[in-house]
Amino acid sequence: MSGSTGERSFADILTSLRYWVIHSITIPSLFIAGWLFVSTGLAYDVFGSPRPNEYFTESRQGIPLRTVLILGTTR
Repeated sequence: MSGSTGERSFADILTSLRYWVIHSITIPSLFIAGWLFVSTGLAYDVFGSPRPNEYFTESRQGIPLRTVLILGTTR
């Protein structure tokens, strides 16, 4: 029952020039912003994760293992 509440039909929205102008700008902008966020290294700083060259250092070349606390004992 489109139109009784003043709503536009989905087909009307998709054929609207305004819809395509808005989305042709915002969607690529989101991808560019995400790429810049990761490529500049800001994502590593914000989330505190190590950069790819910081996983293994000269003194630690093995896989970092964590001990798990299970019922008061360590493994």
